[in-house]
Amino acid sequence: MPEVPVERALSRWGESARGVLVKARIGQIGLILALAPGMAGCAHRLQPPPVAPPADPRALQRAPFTDPVTGLTWQQGAIRRGPPHRRDIALLFTAHTFAEGGETILDELARRGAKASFFLTGEFLDTPEFAPLVRRMVRDGHYVGPHSDRHLLYCSWEREPQLLVTRAQFRADLAANLRKLERFGLRRAVIRYFVPPYEHYTADIATWTREAGLTLISFTPGTRSTADYTGEADKNFVPTDTIFESILQRERADPHGLNGFLLLLHLGSGPGRADKFHRRFGELLDVLGARGYRFVRVEELLGASLSGTATARGSGRPRSSP
Repeated sequence: MPEVPVERALSRWGESARGVLVKARIGQIGLILALAPGMAGCAHRLQPPPVAPPADPRALQRAPFTDPVTGLTWQQGAIRRGPPHRRDIALLFTAHTFAEGGETILDELARRGAKASFFLTGEFLDTPEFAPLVRRMVRDGHYVGPHSDRHLLYCSWEREPQLLVTRAQFRADLAANLRKLERFGLRRAVIRYFVPPYEHYTADIATWTREAGLTLISFTPGTRSTADYTGEADKNFVPTDTIFESILQRERADPHGLNGFLLLLHLGSGPGRADKFHRRFGELLDVLGARGYRFVRVEELLGASLSGTATARGSGRPRSSP
């Protein structure tokens, strides 16, 4: 067998190795291109991790505290507002017994390509007539999360609220709610946020929520939106026109407009209210949309804080009409 100079042998080996590497790289590119359609289809389902409160103890106190790093506003361990540097609003809808506004709300969102977040009790999920609504929420790409199983009142309404449930009762009730969400194809891994029943809680409830792997959130105060459930016969009844104007008034008065707002409404108010807010919901979307706001899922609004504030899109207050 003739001898081959060492230099030539190494040269041939190098060419061969380079050929193998090129073929491997081409194979990788082909695999990526083959998987790309499926990856794109599921990308929107990738969820950021739940947001933990900052180490600053003020995030657990009763007075609101805005984290200077993320821009999130916390109160007693729950998030009350998203980053104020983004022109994004998270529409939160809760539902327990009524849902007469559901079809209208979903239709108006779909017409505008807007997203919302729906927080449903276990009893709502158990009601057969509501099942098509829930399936549509999921199909349309909205966030769907827990609102407790039986809409328990966790704490009293006193100035210093007292717990009315034990940790074990809380965990059992929340777990039941999560199991019922799974029946609609909502895997536990993608459920990150929880709105407490009555939007009423204590720092203990927020702590127990984190122990369950979720982040407690509640509405941003400053509007009358949460009164859309009140009936004409109630002493605390608030007309739809008043609610609508309160939202626009807050938008005009707040230095940040409605940036980062968690705007809470109800999916239904029942037979006790004839003046239904959902009849003006589409108008509200149009008015705020014309002022530069986007309507996004709650995890997009709150997860945006994880990417920092210095380079965030849409910094500053949005343009508002007088």
